[in-house]
Amino acid sequence: MNIFQTIEKGKNILKKKGIKSYNLDSEILMSQVFQKNRTDIILNPNVELSDIEIINFENLIKQRSKKRPIAYITGKKEFWKYEFTVTEDVLVPRPDTEIIVEQVLKLTKNKSSLKILDIGIGSGCILLSILKEKKCFYGTGIDICKKTLGICKINIKKLNLINRVKLFKSDVDNFNYGKYDLIISNPPYIKTFDLKYLEKDICDYEPKSALDGGIDGLLEIKKIICNSYKFIKKNGVLILEIAFDQTNKVKKILRENGYYIKDVVKDLANKNRCIISIKK
Repeated sequence: MNIFQTIEKGKNILKKKGIKSYNLDSEILMSQVFQKNRTDIILNPNVELSDIEIINFENLIKQRSKKRPIAYITGKKEFWKYEFTVTEDVLVPRPDTEIIVEQVLKLTKNKSSLKILDIGIGSGCILLSILKEKKCFYGTGIDICKKTLGICKINIKKLNLINRVKLFKSDVDNFNYGKYDLIISNPPYIKTFDLKYLEKDICDYEPKSALDGGIDGLLEIKKIICNSYKFIKKNGVLILEIAFDQTNKVKKILRENGYYIKDVVKDLANKNRCIISIKK
């Protein structure tokens, strides 16, 4: 079979399994077999596959048909302008989270030097994307998972940022290193009860520790806000990703802890997704 025929076969399998993105996914998985970009695959539909290439493709389709995320199958995910290594030890980077990068660059366009802390750094996609754009900024990332930090180190090396990032295995309660101009975080904010209602791609594969925000979804957000006074400078900026229905509650927590609400930014679906606040 050639590339076109094999991709079509993959599409039909994924479609029957209820995968909405069956067209795109089948093409991406074929590009993974050849280790080429998707455009090269689409432009060469008549290339014949070897038996081993067909077997490899069928294996990838089988994984995706079980709802395993494409990013975990391929081991990579595009975010902002860059490609990040991902495994099931880190959350899959999402387009909505790029809002944090956009807002940081907007707020710091006239800043020549800045120290940033990323709480729950995960793959490093947020902090590292910012550092690639701002050559004189320095970053620190913390995470409670050793394996997660290992993936982040791979991305730091991949993006040539070794000299501008420090990592610590720590939770926010016990961290106390340095003072920062800017703190960013995409914390777990989904209510524990709601986890089982997430799409199978998410609830069966992505790390629960990066999703579970406790009974009210605010457990980790509260910790970050309440502890941040230890390492944020006066007039420092705190940027948090939140669930769209948490806006008022998070605003209240911020105000109670000495923060001024600067802005609430909406995501691609026009829902509240990011709160920007300033330490008084």
